[in-house]
Amino acid sequence: MTYMVKCIKLGREAEGLHAPPYPGELGKRIYQNVSKEAWKMWLGHQTMLINEYRLSPIEPKARQFLETEMEKYFFTGGSDKPKEFIAPDK
Repeated sequence: MTYMVKCIKLGREAEGLHAPPYPGELGKRIYQNVSKEAWKMWLGHQTMLINEYRLSPIEPKARQFLETEMEKYFFTGGSDKPKEFIAPDK
């Protein structure tokens, strides 16, 4: 049976993740409130943040920044794109 959640990002019921995607309390909240589709959207946003800010995910400051942005993205109104960001042409 598919695990369904009321996705906080999409505003509708959707298929949930198979397991918490992040450790600790934040991972548990994401598992309970975020769909697979919304998590995939976050991964794209996270990649953009890493590239635009030239972050190294192995650095503690970068990991803390990304965790804060993840919290904002899902639970406090959204994570902003960098001011200099220009979306690539498709």
